[in-house]
Amino acid sequence: MSEIKVVEGRVANRKTDGPELRYRVTSPESPKIGLALVHGYADHSARYAHVARHFAERGVLTAAIDLRGHGESAGHRGFCERFDEFLDDADELFAILDERAKGLPCFVMGHSFGGLVVSRSVVLRPRPWRGLVLSAPFFGLKLEVPGIKVLAGKVASVVYPRLGLPSGLAGRDMCHDEARAKAYDADPLVFKNATARWFVTTTEAQAAAIAEASKVTLPLRLSFGDSDPVASPLAGKRFFDGAGSKDKTWDEHKGLYHEILNEPVWETIATGMADWMLAHAE
Repeated sequence: MSEIKVVEGRVANRKTDGPELRYRVTSPESPKIGLALVHGYADHSARYAHVARHFAERGVLTAAIDLRGHGESAGHRGFCERFDEFLDDADELFAILDERAKGLPCFVMGHSFGGLVVSRSVVLRPRPWRGLVLSAPFFGLKLEVPGIKVLAGKVASVVYPRLGLPSGLAGRDMCHDEARAKAYDADPLVFKNATARWFVTTTEAQAAAIAEASKVTLPLRLSFGDSDPVASPLAGKRFFDGAGSKDKTWDEHKGLYHEILNEPVWETIATGMADWMLAHAE
């Protein structure tokens, strides 16, 4: 097996003078393709180290970043003034990938909220990606939010945008692996609140993503656990069905929860993703 290298560092948000961002690049000795990976909300890139290593064993160089206000990046936890700020962070990730991948065929992948970010990015800021890979993309909540809470969120977004309300999420909602679920609950970098401005801007981005799904024309692989208690598989299917991609794969897994790449069968799922990318790189 070839040597796998992990390089970690920090980068200034060069495009918008935003907060400093933490990144990590996991690479095999002779990579075949490059991948930009964006994590979910209240999440961070280190939680995908096992996935990046698994990809590297198959020839995939993976660059990942902690979005602003997440993980080890600077910024108020889980906060943004505009949704586009996360697109700016993704652009910094893409620049890192360009520097490391050195002209290799490249793909972009997002989990949960990261799936929403990269789905908007490929429409609003297109690049020559070979394909889009989505893991439980957050195009809608599984449980409907009461109207009064939605209204309260909109008001707070204006008068107190950094107001944080408990998300109610726990490790038991993420996966069936008891050790990984406990690690989620104990992780000091996984915060438990959702800010009002983030909620409102994300809801707007979700609606735009569904409405403009036909503008997504890249080869698409969308994976979901059908028992996901967080992100709505139905919203994911609406996006998938509306996508303009001629080459698209709906990859559903019976009984799995939100973090399919932390489930006991994660290696099988990750292998399927890697094989799909490698096939589309030719």
